[in-house]
Amino acid sequence: MSVENDLAPPRPLWQQTLLRHDLPASIVVFLVALPLSLGIAVASGAPVAAGLIAAVVGGVVAGTLGGSVLQVSGPAAGLTVVVAESISQFGWRVTCFIVVAAGVLQILFGLSRIARSALAVAPVVVHAMLAGIGLTIALQQIHVLLGGSSHSTALRNLAELPGQLVSLQGADALVGAVVIAVMLGWKYVPPKLRAAPGPLVAVVAGTVLSLVLPSGVERIVLSGSLFDALQLPELPSGGWSAVAMMVLTIALIASVESLLSAVAVDKMHTGPRTDFDRELIGQGSANVLSGLIGGLPVTGVIVRSATNVAAGARTRASAVMHGCWILLFSVALVGLVEQIPKAALAGLLIVIGIQLVKLAHIRLARRTGDLLVYLVTVLGVVFLNLLEGVMIGLALAFGLLLWRVVRVQVNASPLGQKWLVSIDGSCTFLALPRLSAELAKVPASADVTVEMTVDFLDHAAFDAIEDWRRQQESSGGRVEFVEIGSARMAGAAAAPPARGFGRQVWDEFLGPWRHQKSGSDALTAGVAAFHRSHAHVVRPHLDELRDRQDPDSFFLTCADSRIVPNVITSSGPGDLFTVRNVGNLVPTSGDDSVEAALVFALEQLAVRSVVVCGHSACGAMKAVYTGAAADGGLSSWLEHAAPSLERFHAEHPVARAARAAGFDEIDQLSMVNVAVQLETLHRHPAVRRAVAERGLSVSGLFFDIAGARVIEVTVDGVQTIDDEVAVTV
Repeated sequence: MSVENDLAPPRPLWQQTLLRHDLPASIVVFLVALPLSLGIAVASGAPVAAGLIAAVVGGVVAGTLGGSVLQVSGPAAGLTVVVAESISQFGWRVTCFIVVAAGVLQILFGLSRIARSALAVAPVVVHAMLAGIGLTIALQQIHVLLGGSSHSTALRNLAELPGQLVSLQGADALVGAVVIAVMLGWKYVPPKLRAAPGPLVAVVAGTVLSLVLPSGVERIVLSGSLFDALQLPELPSGGWSAVAMMVLTIALIASVESLLSAVAVDKMHTGPRTDFDRELIGQGSANVLSGLIGGLPVTGVIVRSATNVAAGARTRASAVMHGCWILLFSVALVGLVEQIPKAALAGLLIVIGIQLVKLAHIRLARRTGDLLVYLVTVLGVVFLNLLEGVMIGLALAFGLLLWRVVRVQVNASPLGQKWLVSIDGSCTFLALPRLSAELAKVPASADVTVEMTVDFLDHAAFDAIEDWRRQQESSGGRVEFVEIGSARMAGAAAAPPARGFGRQVWDEFLGPWRHQKSGSDALTAGVAAFHRSHAHVVRPHLDELRDRQDPDSFFLTCADSRIVPNVITSSGPGDLFTVRNVGNLVPTSGDDSVEAALVFALEQLAVRSVVVCGHSACGAMKAVYTGAAADGGLSSWLEHAAPSLERFHAEHPVARAARAAGFDEIDQLSMVNVAVQLETLHRHPAVRRAVAERGLSVSGLFFDIAGARVIEVTVDGVQTIDDEVAVTV
């Protein structure tokens, strides 16, 4: 490399990004968008130029003002059916007014900052809506491909199809078939050829074929240049309620499609994320302008956007430039556009329509239990209309969701001399038939344990359970409630019902007493809470251990109140043989308590591992480090930690590793202390014998209290514990 090149200043940002990335990407997107815009206009029954106007406005206005950097907007297949219905009902110029009003509504959506709420539409309904639109487009365009014209309803398109097949126009059908073949087969051609957009190649091939066929085909008709097609909208002469419904329909569909497309585009690149409110404002502004000058409605289009990302675009300049290329083409090359056969665009739209029906979406709906919602929505969109189909799908999806959410499992069964009634889920008035049927199974004089893992309990369900309890006890039976869930019987009659969440249960189970109750009788209150909520859960496990214990580990840790061995190891009754002392020390002389517990665990209980666990902010290690005087026997006890302090000052490898990890001196000493205790244990005769004879493991842990993280400590270092480790019991 020359010196001049090394010292040359970096190229400006516009050269690095615009010329190198955005300009080539804009040309690729333009080549994809041009035939799609023409085809969507034809399929909608709108003037052909309206598709080009919408493509220009969508690229320039939505590209400049929108909240998604790489999304490309324009006329979309998803609105074809709605626009066609609007034109049929109100006429083209009134439809332009509807587009303007829908754009204003979208701007209001964006200003009110409710954009993300549009994403709350069930995905299965959106997928089914697109599939229904795709099938409707395919049914319409098959008639155009065969040389005829489409009809107003899907049923009529189906009914007239046999007759259309009998009277098909051979030249039109051949052109459309060639376009379909090119579109479907383009992914199989060599990669170098695939650099050209498939839709453009297909339309060009169909157009060239139509020029050499002996019989004529019907072609696109443009009345002058794009500027000649500009026209103002017309106010409706009446039927304002129907107009308002159409405005709302177009605004909602355009908004949801744009937002979902933006979400999909965000997953394709690592650049700035979408500002959803700004995206709606940009889309609304584009629709206002498009409707004012005679264009189709505009939305974010996933096909063009995905092409934009794949082509290497970096900024919104690519979308803006693609709109400029369409404008230039539409003004300068009108005669070329008029050579395109309608059958070629019909073949293009049939493929696009069929591709909206995605097998992946159907398989997903089947896996998630939403296949019925999918099928009903598709049928509603195809055979009724888009709005009714979507509303039916949403209602069915909501009903299915309600049934799943409020469902409760109730089961009554004998358990020895007693009966167990388990209630799990959301206990509401909807559960009363099931609840009463199960409670009726319990004999009148039986003793019953009612286990309630309930997150919602309304007053109707509470009354039913209370009435049954009183009747059961009046007959000589005894009823014991075990409330594991967050919704409790005691609060059901005192306030309106509210859903409790799982975090509340964990806070009650793991949270310190001071977070839940006050007073001097906290221990008794804690025991009562254990009896009420958790004793029933551990009782079966303890029953198995009543005659013997079989712990997995000898667990030596500090007496510090912040260390809860069963919590930080996710262990239960009988898992840990725990010994605690100040500083988690293993004395080599002068104290027999640790020695006795260790030998008993190794030789009588045959534990499979020995663990030493230290912790952060340890008061014992702080006293050892600072040399502070301690009262009573604490001073003599901490002398057992003198070897740990000596190894710390001698730059033990564990100290260096802990320092590199960002721990302070006290925590470094605590980790060194764990390593030293491990060395002491490895020298113990009983430990060495167990290691040799049955593979006993000896390991160290360090609990970082502030971060609630457990770190593994070895005799020469520290390392993190993988959260994904699988444990086989």
